[in-house]
Parts: sequence; C-alpha cells; structure tokens
Amino acid sequence: MITRPEPKKNSYNLRIFLLMLVLTLFLILIGIRLFNLQILSHKYYKQLAANQHGLSTTIEPQRGEIYFTPVQPNTRPLLVATNLTKNMVYAIPKEIKDKHEAAVRLAPLLNFLSTFDLEAKLSGVSYVPLQKQLTDEVSAKIKALKIPGIYLEAQDIRFYPEKNLASQVIGFLGYKGDQRVGQYGVEGQFQTELAGDKGNLGTDSNQSGSWISLSNRSLVPARDGDDIYLTIDPTIQYKAQQVLAEAVQKHGASGGSVVILNPKNGAVMAMASVPDFDLNNYGKVPDPATYSNKVLMDPYEPGSVFKGITIAAAIDSGKVTPETTYDNTGSVQVDDKLIKNSDPTTFLGLQNMITMLNESLNTGAYFAEQEIGNDSFKKYVEKFGFGKATGFELPEIAGNLKNLEQRGNVFFATASFGQGITATPLQMVQGYSAIANGGKLVKPYIVAKVVHPDGTEDVTKPSGGTQVISSKTASTVSAMLVDVVENGHGKKAAVKGYYLAGKTGTAQVPFPNKSGYDPNKNIGSFIGFGPVDNPQFLMMVRVDNPRDVKFAETTAAPSFGEIAGFILNYLQIAPSRQ
Repeated sequence: MITRPEPKKNSYNLRIFLLMLVLTLFLILIGIRLFNLQILSHKYYKQLAANQHGLSTTIEPQRGEIYFTPVQPNTRPLLVATNLTKNMVYAIPKEIKDKHEAAVRLAPLLNFLSTFDLEAKLSGVSYVPLQKQLTDEVSAKIKALKIPGIYLEAQDIRFYPEKNLASQVIGFLGYKGDQRVGQYGVEGQFQTELAGDKGNLGTDSNQSGSWISLSNRSLVPARDGDDIYLTIDPTIQYKAQQVLAEAVQKHGASGGSVVILNPKNGAVMAMASVPDFDLNNYGKVPDPATYSNKVLMDPYEPGSVFKGITIAAAIDSGKVTPETTYDNTGSVQVDDKLIKNSDPTTFLGLQNMITMLNESLNTGAYFAEQEIGNDSFKKYVEKFGFGKATGFELPEIAGNLKNLEQRGNVFFATASFGQGITATPLQMVQGYSAIANGGKLVKPYIVAKVVHPDGTEDVTKPSGGTQVISSKTASTVSAMLVDVVENGHGKKAAVKGYYLAGKTGTAQVPFPNKSGYDPNKNIGSFIGFGPVDNPQFLMMVRVDNPRDVKFAETTAAPSFGEIAGFILNYLQIAPSRQ
C-alpha cells in the first residue's frame, strides 16, 4: 500500500498567505474605486443621476425692442425692431404614406417649392424643415390638410416694421452657427443688453419622462432684454434717406451717406447709407458690404469741406482775419509738388480769406496753414477731434492723420484742403459742431435711453462740450460759411428765407494699391448747419463717385438744401428774412 506524503506545513501557509494577499489587494482596489466614485467624482455622478431622473428646461427671454424717438414733443416713439411668433412647417418623412400626394397638396401653399422639389424633400430620412415664417392664413390651410407627417411649429422671429429705414443703424438678428445673435448696428453692438439672460426650470421625472408633480423644483427666471430708444427722428430719417437715394440714382453714383445731428448736444437725428436693404430679407443682399454703415466705417479724404476747419484754426490763432489777403497765382510749389487750384486761371492776384472759402482756393488754404505754422495746425486739427474715434456707441473707424507726422511742408499743404488725411462723415460733423456751437466740440451719440425690464431707465446725458475755439472765432467762421452759401460754391444748398452756413468739397479718391489719385472717381460732399443765429441741425451729405458731374455743388449741395428745407419746415422754424 502506497501512502501519499503529507504536504509540508510551510507550503500550506504560503498558499494561505498568497490568498489573503490577493484578497487584501482586491479590497484595496474596491476601496480606491469607491473613494473615486463617492468622493472625487461625486459631483459628476450626482449630475448624471439628476439628468437621468430629472428634467431641465431652458426658459428663453424676450429680446428687447428698438425704438426711434421723434424730436417733436408729445410724439410717440416709433417701434423699429420687435418680436413676432410665426409658424414653421416641417416634415417627418417616415410618417408620410403617399409622398407624391402630400407634395401635390402642399406645394401650392409653399411659394418657394415646386411639386417635384417638395416631393424630393419629403423623401428624406429624418426631420426636414420646409419653410419658415408662414402667414397665419397659410398656417391655417396647412393645418386643415391634415397630412400625416406634416407639422407646424411656432417660432419667435425678429421683425422690422419699417423695412429699409436706417437699416445699417439698426442691424439685424441672424444666425451664427446654430445661434441667433445680433449682427451689425444696434442689434450687434447691444447684443448682450437686447438678448437678456436665459432662465432654467428643473424637476424630477419618472421612467416615462413625465414630471413628478410633488417633486422638488428649481426655478431660475429668465431676464428679458432691455429696450433701446435711439435719438433718430423717423420723419427726418425717412426724408434724408429718400433724398440721398434719389441723388445717388440721378448721378449714377456708387453710393452715398447722410448724417444729421443736433450741434448743441450731439444727438443724431438721422444717419443713412445708400445702398440700403430690407432688414426682414437681409439674406437676399448680394454684397455684404451693404450692411456696413458708411457714416461710421468709411473714412475718406474729405477734400475742401476741411477748409472750414483750417480757416477756423487760422482765425482762432490770431494769424489771419477774414480780410487777410494773399497773392493767388493759381498754383504754388511746395517741396517737390505743385499745389494747384481746381481752376488755376481764375481769381488771380490779391484775394482775401472770404474769397478763398467762397471759391475754394487750395492755395489760400495753404497760405492760412503756413500762417499758423505746421505744429500749431496739427494741434488744432487734433483738438477738432480728427485722428481718433469719436467715442460713438456703434463701431467706427477713426480717420488717419499720419501724414501730419511726416517731415515736409507738402503734407501740411495738402491737409489744409483735406487731402492726405482721412476722416469719417461722423468725424466731420463733430468737427463742425465746434463752429456751430459757439466753439464747443460736442460728442455725437445715438442712444437716448435704455429701459430695463423692471422699468428703470438709463438716460444718456449729453456732454457739455469742449471749448476748442473761441465763441468769437466760431461766430466769424459761421458768417464766412454763410457767404459761401449766399455767394460761393454752396448756392444750391440755400433755403429761401433762412441763413444757412456750409461748405462744399470735391475729394479725389486715391488708388487702393498704388500712389496717386484715380482720375475717374471723386466724392462730393456738403457740410453745413442752420439757422446760423440759432443752429437746430448740422448735416453732412456725401455722394460717392457720381458719373455725370464732377463737383459737389451739383451733387451733394442740392441734396443738402432739399433736406434742410424739409427740416426747417418740420421743426416749424420761422424764416428770418424775405
């Protein structure tokens, strides 16, 4: 009989030890895992559980509205941007039994789809949007068809009742990715204020996804957006836009702009760019550049309208008077350049500063600048607000004074009559505000007030203005600008019965990628204000690249006069002379 040897005691103990070691390591791993789940990742799994057993609903805020504010007292603001609810029609193709029949019945109600196109869309495999912003009548007809798989869904849309009115100022609500956000103008710049803040409602749900009525709920209310009231007067805006569009069409121009403000406080009464567009159909605009506000975003070499700034600086410095004379030879050599008048053969000999302004003589503007001195001239130009942004509420591009940092008289010579430097129309009217406002430069603004959902208001307080020239200088230059309208190149800007001050400017357009100016392009502008003894408006009209005429006295000046006459009548300002 063979007997099996008994295992050694040491071997038995080793197995027990190894078994206990493995068990201990297993328990340690379990402990580490529990620590990770319960301590380190507690928030994550708590949120995961809440998502599985709860419902969370986003509460959308109501977007704020935008209004225009008439200057006439006791007149209601005009709503120009608001919210409407319109239906969208969509299809779930798998629920549609006869796609051809559905297309035949539905296509006549959808203006943008033929029966063939619609049937192709209905052959999709999932959710298919068909058309947005249905009228109530079309929605009712679609609902009455009772086609399985065709559904209506209510959607909030942004609606612009006045369509093209001040379109670049207002901007629009459009899609960026899958988000609707404000783009351009007030809609874009004040996106945060207009949009408000989203809210949230959370509660427990059962296995079917329904709310548990007695469960705890958390509510964070939505905060509706602010309403924004602009200083724009809708009546003046409409007239300015109409006259500008007619001028652009009449002269075959590439575009144009108008800005009108109150020179006493800087409130913008109208701001228009042509071409414009229907805010409700912004997607149909062929050139996105149309969205841009030319008054703020299109600096140009202003040309002779800048001579009003030059003569104001020269008179304020005490270096010249309106009667100061110089010898006009029609042209003058400055460094390596020959500076010429637009017509170098007229008004030769001794001429005073009144004639210089009336006949827009470049040589006289250079004479006045040299009397001031280059350094002093540059300081005055900067005091008038050029070379930097105005601080306006909407995006703007500042003009450029880099040429005045160069060495050489020629850069100052050309700047004296508005070449080699750039400015926006808004900067030009800001600069002229000092002439119209007793020497005080005002800051332009367009937001009259912001009204919060709780009814509180943030009302804009206009700046008091900065004294950049003396009141005497402002009065003297104003009188000289009246003479321009009465006897100079600005005659077509005149309004019978009123004394208006103003200046024409026909600016050359530089080549974009090389030196020199394009002989086939020019920008005509007219800037002025009135009535001169108590100015109620300050306006600049700009017409870009007219094809039929060359000078601003035939393009911008008549448009200025037509709008000015309308404003004077609208504001019920009595004539001051026969």
